[in-house]
Amino acid sequence: MSQTILISACLFGINCRYDGTEKAMPVLLNLLKDYRLISFCPESLGGLPVPRPPAEIQDGDGLEVLSGLVKVMNIEGQDLTREFVQGAYASLDLANSWKPGLIIIKSKSPSCGKGLIYSGNFRGGLKNGDGVTTALLRQAGFPVFTAEEVIKAPDQILGKNYG
Repeated sequence: MSQTILISACLFGINCRYDGTEKAMPVLLNLLKDYRLISFCPESLGGLPVPRPPAEIQDGDGLEVLSGLVKVMNIEGQDLTREFVQGAYASLDLANSWKPGLIIIKSKSPSCGKGLIYSGNFRGGLKNGDGVTTALLRQAGFPVFTAEEVIKAPDQILGKNYG
């Protein structure tokens, strides 16, 4: 069983979010102190700069972006679909290389969100669906969890995958 976990770089403390910040969660990192953590940021892997204008998936979710049915647009109206898809595939390559026992991602993100993502109108609302990278990783069979899921049930999630 793999002792490796892929983790969103922003959760690891790397300033890679759209606004140039990080979202390190000391409680989460403490739970993971005995694992090999490999950080990744799909948006950076896709070539997007830090900082950058916020982006959201328009009229759909990550699966629909991957299918070419909907786009990822930033608040200025720029189409970033290519960069988000490129980052998702680069993240999948990383996962295929490291073969992690699980992947921990930042919730609500247009790349990494799981179950709920921002609505696409840049007003903070949410809609059902996965981000582009999470959708691709889940399609490939990787177990993907939000940081909040791991913090809420560490024994079930980490125990299920490691013991």
